[in-house]
Amino acid sequence: MSEQTVVVAADVHYVVVSADYFQSYSVVGLLAVIGVLFVAVAFGAGRLLRPVVPTPEKLLTYECGVDPVGEGWAHTQVRYYVYAFLYVIFAIDSIFLFPWATVFADPGYGAATLVEMFIFLGFLAVGLLYAYKKGVLAWT
Repeated sequence: MSEQTVVVAADVHYVVVSADYFQSYSVVGLLAVIGVLFVAVAFGAGRLLRPVVPTPEKLLTYECGVDPVGEGWAHTQVRYYVYAFLYVIFAIDSIFLFPWATVFADPGYGAATLVEMFIFLGFLAVGLLYAYKKGVLAWT
C-alpha cells in the first residue's frame, strides 16, 4: 500500500480511505478554529481596551434616545408574532417547493413526489384553515 491510503478495520470489512479525504476536513477544522480564535481575540481586546467609567446616566435604561417612563414591562400584541410565524411557515413551504420541482422533473419520481407534495400542502392548508377559524388572520 502507498503512503496516501489509510486502512480502517471495522469488524470483518476493510475500508480504504484516501489521506486527501481527511486533509480536506482538516482544512475546514483549521478554518473553524481560526475563526473562533479571531472572535475571541477581538472580544478580549475590546474588553481590555475599553474605558470602564460607570455613571448613573450610563446605567439608565436607554431606548431610541428617550428616557424611560413608567414600568419596564409592556404588553405586546401576540398577533405580530402570529403573522411572523405564518410568514416563516410559508417561507419554509417555498424552500420545500423548489427542490420538489427539480425532483418532480426526474423520471421515476413523478407520482410519489406529487403525492408527498399534496400531503405537505394539505398540512399547510389545515394549519391556515385553523388560523382563519380562530380569527388570527383578522387584523383589528
